[in-house]
This record gives sequence, C-alpha cells and structure tokens, in this order.
Amino acid sequence: MTAPAPSVAIQAEPFDTAAEIARIGAELGGRAGAVVTFTGLCRDEAGRLAALELEHYPGMAEAEIQRVAEEAVTRWPLQAMRVIHRHGRVLPGDGIVLVVTASSHRVAAFEAANFLMDYLKTRAPFWKREHLADGTTGGWVEAAAHDDAAAERWS
Repeated sequence: MTAPAPSVAIQAEPFDTAAEIARIGAELGGRAGAVVTFTGLCRDEAGRLAALELEHYPGMAEAEIQRVAEEAVTRWPLQAMRVIHRHGRVLPGDGIVLVVTASSHRVAAFEAANFLMDYLKTRAPFWKREHLADGTTGGWVEAAAHDDAAAERWS
C-alpha cells in the first residue's frame, strides 16, 4: 500500500474539527478502523491570558510540517492525515492545532498523532506571544521541559 500524502494547512481562520473528520471519513469510504483526533486549545491560564499571537514564516513552516507529516506516514501504516495549525491572534477556548490520523488499527493512529503533536509542541517553526488580560503584552512562550522530554522518545 502506498503511503497517503498528508494534508497540511496553516491558516488564520478557525477550523471545524467535525468537518475535517467527516472529510477524511468520506475519502476513506469505510476502510479506516480508527480515526484519532487531537485539538489543541488556547488556554486562559487561570484568567491571566487574553489571547495568544502565533507567528510563523510562511512557506517555511508549511514545508517543515509537511516534512514531519511525511515522516509519520512512513513510520506508521496510515490511511489519511490532516494537520491544521493556526496563526495570528487566537482567543482562549479557540482551537490552535488539529491533528487527524486514520489507520486500519488504533495503535498506529494514536502513535502517529502523538508523534506529530510532540513535534508541533517543541520544534515546529511557530512563535507564540502572550497578550495578557490586564492589556499588556507578555513574553514569548518557550517549549516546556516535559514537552521536550516527550518528543525525545521518537529519536
């Protein structure tokens, strides 16, 4: 079986998780045994955060995420994959990232989704700046040590 071409998008607009799942389901026509989704949301950090501003280098970010997504479809027997990452200003409760993986069996779908999220949390070329509820602009957000440790398992 030929590995599917992953679908990667970087966009300012919100995404529709249910529509993305339905699209993959329609494309696969009943061949998948598992569809795993992960939606990363913007947190309000206990009321401290008003928004996150996500920046990226257009073209470079898409190419790098596409490269890692293609690595995932060579490591696991996936039937479909969709990765969407937002940029611009994102409010608490809004989706920032969506990963959808489909496979004949759940383990491959879960592992591929975990692999992609570990990469996106630690190495994807995005920069996040906090906008605080008091009206000030906070600092740039660094990857957390536990996220770096989680990503190391795929090396």
